[in-house]
Amino acid sequence: MNKNNFPQTISPEQFPALLQLIPTKPKQLFVLGKIPDGFPIALVGTRRPSPYGKDCCRRLVASLKNTEAVVVSGLAQGIDFYSHQAALDFGVPTIAVLAQGLSAKINGERKILAEKILESGGAIISELPNDTPGFKSHYPARNRIIAGLSKATVIVESKIQGGSMITADFANQFHRPLYAVCGNYFQETAQGPLDLLRSGKAKPIYAPEDLAALCGLFSLSEKSSKESKATGLSKEAQSLYKKSAGFVRTLTELATQSGLLMNSLFAILTELELAGLVSSEDGFRYFFEKEFS
Repeated sequence: MNKNNFPQTISPEQFPALLQLIPTKPKQLFVLGKIPDGFPIALVGTRRPSPYGKDCCRRLVASLKNTEAVVVSGLAQGIDFYSHQAALDFGVPTIAVLAQGLSAKINGERKILAEKILESGGAIISELPNDTPGFKSHYPARNRIIAGLSKATVIVESKIQGGSMITADFANQFHRPLYAVCGNYFQETAQGPLDLLRSGKAKPIYAPEDLAALCGLFSLSEKSSKESKATGLSKEAQSLYKKSAGFVRTLTELATQSGLLMNSLFAILTELELAGLVSSEDGFRYFFEKEFS
């Protein structure tokens, strides 16, 4: 890594908000670079992926382009490496969580990738001090940080006893959404995701391009457009929209919640429909688009 970068030590109250919520949060973190703001999504998996797994990484990350997503992974060989590399290629911010100290040696392509992550404005973090080596026993603890940092976790490819299955367990423990890529039933590195799906611990990703939508992410241009529409509404329409954003409401529910007469309610719903923030197929149930924060 670039020797001109010096680790910053941060305490729990300075951690990203999601990491502060886990019961086993680190006592401190060492950080190179700047932890990006946004919607962190962990992509993890085997060190020996198939060509299918490698391609899935690129297509999963491509779906996150121009959204608020941040890719989180572990800078290991295989799925981790390809996920970080895809993030750099598609301009998605990325965070690498290490199972060794930030001063410990990293060789070859991983070293080059680490330097590119920092150059791109991303971050490399660890709870281990200085030049602590990457012992095997450190990896489960590293995996809890990956899951703890992330709003959602994706298992791309993994053996049924693979290390990324530990990350999946932590995501479940932390009550964070867990997704698994549907792979080849006869392939060993598909058995981990398939087991998670079979047991109901994870939700399926049938196509990599679905990831952004599954996480409720929109392109930044779409977000800007809808925010602009929302700010142009009357006060009454803004109030009704904010109370129901992201939900389906019946006319009866809307009338009860708002206290409005039907004529006034219909006028406001028409205003919201014209703004593209509400839709209805039957004139009775109304779908309110998700509010942006």
